[in-house]
Amino acid sequence: MSDRALVYHFNRAIVRPPGKSVAQALRAGAGDDPSYDGVASEHAAYVAALGDVGIEVLTLPVLEAFPDSIFIEDPALVFPEGAIALRPGAESRAGEVAEIAPALRDHFDLVLDLPGSGFVDGGDILTTQNKVMIGLSARTDKAGADALIKCLEKLGRASEIVDTPPDVLHFKTDCSLLDEATILTTSRLSRSGVFKGFEEIIVPDGEEAAANALRVNDVVFVGADFPQTIEKLQQRGYDVVALKTSEIGKIDAGLSCMSLRWMQGTP
Repeated sequence: MSDRALVYHFNRAIVRPPGKSVAQALRAGAGDDPSYDGVASEHAAYVAALGDVGIEVLTLPVLEAFPDSIFIEDPALVFPEGAIALRPGAESRAGEVAEIAPALRDHFDLVLDLPGSGFVDGGDILTTQNKVMIGLSARTDKAGADALIKCLEKLGRASEIVDTPPDVLHFKTDCSLLDEATILTTSRLSRSGVFKGFEEIIVPDGEEAAANALRVNDVVFVGADFPQTIEKLQQRGYDVVALKTSEIGKIDAGLSCMSLRWMQGTP
């Protein structure tokens, strides 16, 4: 294991509340629109939960012009060593990078811009203790992944390009880090073999969306609508915080999407 601080230990986070335009956010399939009040309530509970585990949260202004901007993890990556401004794969989200750049420069001495013309969404990036996994998807292409590797090298981070299963929006739609040795994942992603060397906990059939959980300090945030996954994690000794995700789930989102998290200073 690396001698870095554990990658799921955080004391700072950046969030952006939803605008009323969130009902027009991107999604892969058909279905009911989320309600603004429902998304706002889920986001507020999420921010409160971050505060409850000792994180100082910076809240950025609402961006009505960008319906997906509540999912602030996609336009940037943050690490204790610095930040990387990404290039989202959906054209409608391209302007979010310029909107978040001032906050990145306010909080990080080093902010790198993704070079070239490729695309990377933060939802395709899983940071583990010893490497950063970059999932190729409809939103993250090979050119973007190769450019991101160069940025990560400047931050002293090793990385690896992996494949996201077909018809899965983001790599982290189907996985999350539980601790330095353990991944929560779906059967379809587990079968790909990308997590060789990790212990895997497979979410039950029918609860695939639970794989987008979020380890934060000593707890694991999990969608409240996934009781079998919650029970499985509790039986393994994890301290689970259940959070509602039914409205954000209507726009293909989960718990990792709604914040940028990092450890500032010595843990």
